Amino acid sequence: MFNKKIISEITELANKYDIDREALMAVIEVESAGRLSAKVNGKLEPLIRFEGHYFYRLLPRSKRNIAVTKGLASPKAGGIRNPISQASRWRLLERAMRIDRQAALESCSWGLGQVMGSHWRWLDYASIDALVSEARSGAEGQIRLMMRFVEKANLLDKLKTHDWAGFARAYNGPAFRRNQYDIKMRDAWLKHRSNANLPGILKPEFRRHEMVQLKFGSHGDAVYQLQKDLQSLGYNLLADGDFGPATHRAVISFQQDHSLITDGIVGTQTFARLAQTIPIAV
Repeated sequence: MFNKKIISEITELANKYDIDREALMAVIEVESAGRLSAKVNGKLEPLIRFEGHYFYRLLPRSKRNIAVTKGLASPKAGGIRNPISQASRWRLLERAMRIDRQAALESCSWGLGQVMGSHWRWLDYASIDALVSEARSGAEGQIRLMMRFVEKANLLDKLKTHDWAGFARAYNGPAFRRNQYDIKMRDAWLKHRSNANLPGILKPEFRRHEMVQLKFGSHGDAVYQLQKDLQSLGYNLLADGDFGPATHRAVISFQQDHSLITDGIVGTQTFARLAQTIPIAV
């Protein structure tokens, strides 16, 4: 999904916001579900979702009853169903625009970041049309729009520290765990860090583990990768990023199998033996 032009824009934005490129790629991949646009009337357009409860709230009362009668507005979230196809969603938007153009555009979420049009003032766009123009300018514009939201919502630090649960909780809402957005982003980030075949990307230096001491109670990406490596060696544990009893038992078993000190702590010697046992992408 990432061509050279998109990767160039991602790299530029990652540098601008001081985050690593692979973290931004992971968010884009998960939020877009791998789809950046749809062909509508022969033209590539950003993906949209029309929110009828926004339209209901934004309309003046004189127009609200018309919109409700035409099945375009509802006081209840989800009261107006979105068609499956993007072409049909754009036709739905066009119908709403005939009632009130600005309210209709503000009632849509735009592009891969699913940013609501009603945020245009908060995001410092000159108008709703400026936000929509950004989203319709291509995948690069959609990414710029999403990053404006990320910055304004004070989520950059969560990307910098790879706090996927914190980012997903704020960006995707309290149901993020049910949809596993945090796990999907973490897995995508690890994939992009280790993937040497993306066009236009120089293969990054990548170690499976940060050379720190991991022990019972540790958590994060280093623990997750440790767990994945132990899984690949046949040790029975869940890769969840938390160093709990099962991970402790697996580490001790690994240490016993390789004549190491069996303390359940992953330090220099255990990391080194893992490096010898697991092929490391370089």
